[in-house]
Formats: sequence, structure tokens, C-alpha cells
Amino acid sequence: MATKEVILNEIEKIPEPFLKEILDFIRFLKAKTLRQGMETAIASESSLRKDWLSKEEDEAWRDL
Repeated sequence: MATKEVILNEIEKIPEPFLKEILDFIRFLKAKTLRQGMETAIASESSLRKDWLSKEEDEAWRDL
């Protein structure tokens, strides 16, 4: 059985107050993943800046 199916089966057995906590945790994980992705993008920006901010790069994108 796939993990998602196991989780759904377990959720069916859980009382309502716990479901609210589970929903909070799911939302936390989604926010954490988004935040980590943004942090990676920001960290990459400084290392790629030297390539992006060049005369050659400007010329390559001029006609787009």
C-alpha cells in the first residue's frame, strides 16, 4: 500500500480535534518547503549575478 493510502486510512480513524493539528502540520510543511526553495533561489542569485549582469547576456536577451 502506498504511503498516501496508509495516511488516508489512518486519518479516517482519528478524532476531529487531532485532524486540526494534522492540517496545521501539513500547512507548516508546505510553508517550510516553499521557504527553503526561496532561500535556495536567493543564495543562487548572488553566485549567478556575475553571469547575468554582463554585456553579452544583455545582447543575447535584447530581441526577446
